Amino acid sequence: MSGSTAADCELCEAARFTHWYHEDELCWVADCEVCSVPMVVWQRHGASPSEAEVEAMLATLSAVAAARFGDGAFTIDRTMRQVPTHFHAHARDEHWWAERMSRAMSRYTGVGGERVTR
Repeated sequence: MSGSTAADCELCEAARFTHWYHEDELCWVADCEVCSVPMVVWQRHGASPSEAEVEAMLATLSAVAAARFGDGAFTIDRTMRQVPTHFHAHARDEHWWAERMSRAMSRYTGVGGERVTR
């Protein structure tokens, strides 16, 4: 089903209720609703984008994470735990695990702009 969307995939649904940092034809980057860190999601349903697409998506995610956490203050986690059928990756700062339940969630205010919490 690569190259399209899946009706039962929450990443294809792309519900907009956390902060969205970026969106283009390839991917979108928004705060993950579970861990509140930036997450890049491929616009097409599937787990295997081309290497060029992966490189471009991770570069976009890294730019967002550097702006939010600082250069070198994050790692990229490509393990697709909860939605293994749709490519996505997270940018995690060193405190994400300890603070994942206490961080204020962001809210959607459009794509780009200032991150606003609830």
